[in-house]
Amino acid sequence: MSFYDELREATERERTALLSIPQIQAGVQGSISLHTYIAFLTQAYHHVKHTVPLLMACGARLPQEPRWLRDAIVDYIAEEKGHEEWILNDIAACDADAEAVRYGTPAPETELMVAYAYDTINRVNPLGFFGMVLVLEGTSIALATQAAHAIQENLKLPKQAFSYLSSHGALDIEHMEFFENWMNKMEQREDCDAIIHSARMIYRLYGDVFLSLPM
Repeated sequence: MSFYDELREATERERTALLSIPQIQAGVQGSISLHTYIAFLTQAYHHVKHTVPLLMACGARLPQEPRWLRDAIVDYIAEEKGHEEWILNDIAACDADAEAVRYGTPAPETELMVAYAYDTINRVNPLGFFGMVLVLEGTSIALATQAAHAIQENLKLPKQAFSYLSSHGALDIEHMEFFENWMNKMEQREDCDAIIHSARMIYRLYGDVFLSLPM
């Protein structure tokens, strides 16, 4: 079994639990209010703005070898740069105050998830960050495009209010193909175990972020 397949199998229970959360199910069906959609975008902003800093922290703590891993981090940073601004644009398109979100504070659940990611990189194993990648991008593939269409139809919002969800559904499919290739290059058992453990934890913590959203 490839490590990517092992990772998916080892985290199946946590993934199923996340996808069954009522807020996620309602989002996929489009049966959420504008207030809930803006709350989702707000928390998305407060964790997505950390994607590039987290990748930079991860890259800074990697050993010299294997060299391909550093190159992968650099390419990933280039792909993810500026995505938090897409979210603020979506919030503005919903006639909400994007600048208040920019300078606001995250929900405790979001803050804890981000803090866990930094702690994993700095204290445990920098490659554990890839567990977060599995959760966020894998969930996006499963839900983002469908949710964007359903929510837009229900709330009658302009297309400009869905740049984050609409783009990430397709974009993250490509990212996950690269991710699968990266995971199958992992050679050290301790790195694999760190990624599995981190993914299990992030599934739970990301689930708490969704559970914190008002319905």
